[in-house]
Amino acid sequence: MNKKIRTRFAPSPTGRMHVGNLRTALYAYLIAKHEGGTFILRIEDTDQERQVEGAVDIINRTMEKTGLLHDEGPDKDGGFGPYVQSERQKEGLYQKYAEELIEKGAAYYCFCQQEELESMKRVVNGKEISIYDKRCLSRPKEEVEQLLKEGKPHVIRFNMPTEGQTTFQDVIYGDITVNNEELEDLILIKSDGFPTYNFANVVDDHLMQISHVVRGNEYLSSAPKYNRIYEAFGWEIPTYVHCPLITDEDHQKLSKRSGHSSFEDLLDQGYLPEAVVNYVALLGWSPADNQEIMSLDELVAAFDYTHINKSPAVFGVPKLKWMNGEYIKKMSPEAFYEKALPYLKEAITRPVDYKKIAPMVQSRIEVFPDIKELVDFFQEVPEYDKALFANKKQKSTEESACEVLKEILPILEEQEDFSNDALYSRLSEYVKEKEVKNGTVLWPVRIAVSGKAMTPAGATEIMEVLGKEESLKRIASAIGKLEG
Repeated sequence: MNKKIRTRFAPSPTGRMHVGNLRTALYAYLIAKHEGGTFILRIEDTDQERQVEGAVDIINRTMEKTGLLHDEGPDKDGGFGPYVQSERQKEGLYQKYAEELIEKGAAYYCFCQQEELESMKRVVNGKEISIYDKRCLSRPKEEVEQLLKEGKPHVIRFNMPTEGQTTFQDVIYGDITVNNEELEDLILIKSDGFPTYNFANVVDDHLMQISHVVRGNEYLSSAPKYNRIYEAFGWEIPTYVHCPLITDEDHQKLSKRSGHSSFEDLLDQGYLPEAVVNYVALLGWSPADNQEIMSLDELVAAFDYTHINKSPAVFGVPKLKWMNGEYIKKMSPEAFYEKALPYLKEAITRPVDYKKIAPMVQSRIEVFPDIKELVDFFQEVPEYDKALFANKKQKSTEESACEVLKEILPILEEQEDFSNDALYSRLSEYVKEKEVKNGTVLWPVRIAVSGKAMTPAGATEIMEVLGKEESLKRIASAIGKLEG
């Protein structure tokens, strides 16, 4: 296709953005940007009943945080607006095109009420379905005009063929053929005057000159219906890119119950937007060199939509956590501190220098809530067993630990400079005097001031943050525990 690439992301404002929708937006963005094309944001709000207040703000916020900035949209008219379907509806756009199809004999008015439609239901392969029997197609023109004049409720249906087959091509799934008898006469304009999602999609994609339509593979079954509408108008059919299903680790469709099905769920759980984007890009696609950590610019450069997989993509939390941890490690100290501060304040309410604690944990966490478990001992010493002081590798026993702490306590009481360097220097002098290994001294001191075998920093770094009074209090308490 020689014409300029134009893709669109067309979400419905129904709540938080699902990971599947985010991937659709991302792939549409990457396809456009890889080819120097145009990425469009269109709000599809024709289903008035499902709209959620504030959902458009969520969409805009998500696009901004992920860096998927549109070239055209509700706030950037590129000459194809409006970019909100309800605004296009007010202009009578969809009604006009539906009536054009009626004139062509490709669509018709349907006045059937719910009771009649209920009678058309039947069971096929154990599933109840409704296939409209075209009964309104044969209504005389005069009768239709009279019913319209009387204001009888109606919809506009597309007249699907009932014989033969329809074949459409998808970049990922190849040629797919369906029997026309399976294609129901879908509704184009609902009884409230609003277009259906399917019809508005086709009209808007054509008028906005969308070259590539990216969506989930749940829409594969709708593609032949779309193509019939395109053909009825004599319009060019866009390139279809249907993306594979995203499942959880149990191979079930990713749902809200999983707790991480939406972008904002993931942010709430301490993931970075750029890590989420990176991970979502790999749900169904991978670069030729199998590189995993990729910035948005690197994804744009490497993305080849013809290499998207057919197989369902598994959303694996451990892999996402690992990737998020890699992004956290790469953050500047300033950026990390700003992001970590709310978590540090939640875990530690006593006066401490949070700026000294943040560097201790940056390389040790995968998501920001991990911070609490690493630093909670700064708030208070957790309950611990005195057996923790015994460590063969550090040549420490409960007895030797008690002796060390009792000798160290008066030394630290005399120490005025409680900075890390000064404390480490003074304890190193004690090590030399006693002719023991560092661990024999530093291990029991660290256990005493933290109550943990694993800490994000050494004994003297911890004492610097705790301060002299709190450090001495904790060491004295440890001596009491060992003697008791």
